[in-house]
Amino acid sequence: MGIDRTWLAEAVRRIEADYNRSADTHLIRMELPCYPGITLYLKDESAHPTGSLKHRLARSLFLYALCNEWIGPQTMVIEASSGSTAVSEAYFARMLGLRFIAVVPATTAPPKLDAIRFYGGEIHIVDDPRAIYAVSHQLAADTGGYYLDQFTYAERATDWRGNNNIAESIFAQMAKEEHPVPAWIVCGAGTGGTSATIGRFLRYQRHETKLCVADPVNSVFHRYYNNRTVTTAPDDSASRIEGIGRPRIEPSFVPTVIDRMIVVEDSDSIGAMRALSDALGRRVGGSTGTNLWACAQIIAEMAAIGQTGSVTTLLCDGGDRYGCTYYDDSWLDRRELAWRAAAARMAAFLGRPVAGPAEHIDASFFKPT
Repeated sequence: MGIDRTWLAEAVRRIEADYNRSADTHLIRMELPCYPGITLYLKDESAHPTGSLKHRLARSLFLYALCNEWIGPQTMVIEASSGSTAVSEAYFARMLGLRFIAVVPATTAPPKLDAIRFYGGEIHIVDDPRAIYAVSHQLAADTGGYYLDQFTYAERATDWRGNNNIAESIFAQMAKEEHPVPAWIVCGAGTGGTSATIGRFLRYQRHETKLCVADPVNSVFHRYYNNRTVTTAPDDSASRIEGIGRPRIEPSFVPTVIDRMIVVEDSDSIGAMRALSDALGRRVGGSTGTNLWACAQIIAEMAAIGQTGSVTTLLCDGGDRYGCTYYDDSWLDRRELAWRAAAARMAAFLGRPVAGPAEHIDASFFKPT
């Protein structure tokens, strides 16, 4: 017997009404004094009600599950997450009056856990990040609940043809800029859903824009992109950039729609994050730093061949959730993340003053490879 259609219709209406009340996220223009003729744009996904890019995914996952009648009025909802997706899913679960459990690694930043709890979600912590999938499946089986499984459904729950997905939003907002069709769009990969959506949209709309995925050095995605037989990262390898990079290839990762991958060291991600935060006057998250480092490399290469144009990337989430980690110098030092030189180099790239012993560093650090 199916889900009560009256309840189902009301659940969909609530989610759609919430979306209708929300404005689109801003597109921030960044002038680059060292690179005349090239402009960087940041799609600010931290402006969503739950503070991150994952708000879009969570909405899509809930609508997908509802319209497939996998969620009903008494269903317990479960997700495996490093934090941000679970925050957004807790928001939608509370909207529908559903119990929600987030299965998260022990390394998840405490402010993310607080945000999950704020929206009424429950926390199930696992010590081994690789165990979150199996634990989520088991919890769903034990409770008769539903495992949302972002890593499988991210690439299919979002309408990549349009319907105001992130790619369509970027192009609509770029329409009146000097270079309305970006030379490159840069994003990271956690589930792979965002890169799949953008890559498919670019091909569907016949844009010449190329897609680059910036990947943490300890992630398996870039390894798999170069060698399809590599499906897991080494056991002693783990991304320290929350939200992106995975120890295994996820079902939603679609390498064929990606034009290029750039590998980014964790310390470079943190340095870029800190420099951009100084430039914007507000904190951004670590995955934004990963994206920015890859953008700097691409822009330097464009400049080297005399190419002008625009590059767009994602400001994935705000930095307040990382106050006790990425913005704590002692926390970084204990983990031997030497981020300061990278921050100085990125400050120079952004045309910002570089103070201290790194004053000699300039934007030429980002050279073509």
